[in-house]
Amino acid sequence: MSRKYFIWVFFVFSLSCSSDGDSGGDNQPIGETVDKTPNQQAVGDTAQDLLVDETFTSLYLELYYVEGLRPSSETIDHFTDFLERRLNKPQGIRIELFEMTSPGQESYSVADIRTIEDDIRTAYNDGSALKAFGLFLDGAYAENTENGSVLGIAYRNTSFVLFSETIREFSGQPLAPSTTVLESTVLDHEFGHLLGLVNAGTPLQSQHQDVEYGRHCTAEDCLMYWTAETGEGLVNMISGGAVPPLDQACLDDLRAFGGK
Repeated sequence: MSRKYFIWVFFVFSLSCSSDGDSGGDNQPIGETVDKTPNQQAVGDTAQDLLVDETFTSLYLELYYVEGLRPSSETIDHFTDFLERRLNKPQGIRIELFEMTSPGQESYSVADIRTIEDDIRTAYNDGSALKAFGLFLDGAYAENTENGSVLGIAYRNTSFVLFSETIREFSGQPLAPSTTVLESTVLDHEFGHLLGLVNAGTPLQSQHQDVEYGRHCTAEDCLMYWTAETGEGLVNMISGGAVPPLDQACLDDLRAFGGK
């Protein structure tokens, strides 16, 4: 994995949204010029805005999935709970799902993913509402290797993608976690990077960054631990059928930066 860490990836070894809408939900009015720049920054740049309510009092997530790869209601319920436990958004957190036609590619580079987002995303920061974007794609990540395949990446400050077809391939293996548990783990992990964990925008309160493995936690039972990027490590972490939580050090970082 690249040591530059401009994007944060979620790997698995060897293989490595509330109700559907018909448009962009909270999109800006037609004809209005939208400043997209605040939503096209580096991962972690919006960490504090996500955590606190000083500028943005609500969060809206516009999630697109390729036909047949809709995340389960259990996944969305878990993700909503994860966000509500960490973010101060008194006006609420809303997730809306939209079906999309497959782009028809066997693999996707970061540039491909950004192009897809730019073509279909309609919701950008507006007043006191912070807007985020997610994709659930078929196909694989273009930078997969024989040693590991990517399950998801956070690639902009308010944007992430899950490679849902790969997730389903992995969850279908013997002794592997369920699709819901695996999908939820990837969602939490990638949004953790948007929240600036670890040391990617949210300052450390203690030294728990595993520098050798980039923006990951040294605690083996933490959601942000680096072995969550390998299949064997991931199975070990969630062998009990539960999504791994953030450890105390990561929680301390978020709370010190304005989160719950």
